[in-house]
Amino acid sequence: MHSVPNPRVNQLLAMLPDEDYRQLLPGLELVALPLGQVIYEPGIPMDHVYFPIDAIVSLLYVMEDGASAEIAVVGKDGVVGVALFMGGETTPSQAVVQSAGQAYRLGARRLKDAFRRVGGRRQGVLHDLLLRYAQALLTQMAQTAVCNRHHTLDQQLCRWLLLSLDRLPSNHLVMTQELIANMLGVRREGVTEAAGKLQRAGLIKYHRGHITVLDRAGLEARSCECYAVVKRECDRLVLQGTSAKRGKTGSPTGTVRDGAR
Repeated sequence: MHSVPNPRVNQLLAMLPDEDYRQLLPGLELVALPLGQVIYEPGIPMDHVYFPIDAIVSLLYVMEDGASAEIAVVGKDGVVGVALFMGGETTPSQAVVQSAGQAYRLGARRLKDAFRRVGGRRQGVLHDLLLRYAQALLTQMAQTAVCNRHHTLDQQLCRWLLLSLDRLPSNHLVMTQELIANMLGVRREGVTEAAGKLQRAGLIKYHRGHITVLDRAGLEARSCECYAVVKRECDRLVLQGTSAKRGKTGSPTGTVRDGAR
């Protein structure tokens, strides 16, 4: 029988107690996220939120002339579509699949109902967990703005690679230099030069859009403080902040059989 990814590969779903998780499970739908797919557009009401499993989604701000820059990345650490439970319904940013994979999506109505009331209680763990994640995402956005203003392209690239690695199940990324340049809001030639430095230093291997990180510790040493700030705040708010409140959870890894989710 065909197996499908366990929804609890996603860290937010993994953090939920069984009771809260069971409330969401009937509405979770596994979908493919191909490279370049636009999940939502600026100003358009969102119909779903997405819990990535092995994909990365970039949140981009697109200028009137078509230029863009990444403001945050979301992978198995979080959820795409925070405006739905924050009350905004829309955002001025665009969400685009940066690294292809799969995600579980949940309809807007079911998410809102679960966010407000879980298992007959006023507010469940989901409410607190999603708000903590939203704060962590705001930290990432703010730190990205600071990094782009004050740090070198080499440091920005290291930060970007590390954030992407944290949101993928392996040390391998499929990403062209042109796409990286669009994400960072810089010229492609600058990315080519920065990636070349990292490759010559033995930190990464890059060939025709395939990036393999060979020395993560080396990348962390060359990165600015921005990566550590984002990582520390995410761990504090999401992983550590909910550990004392959550009950028994299922396994956050592995697969489940069809019909057995």
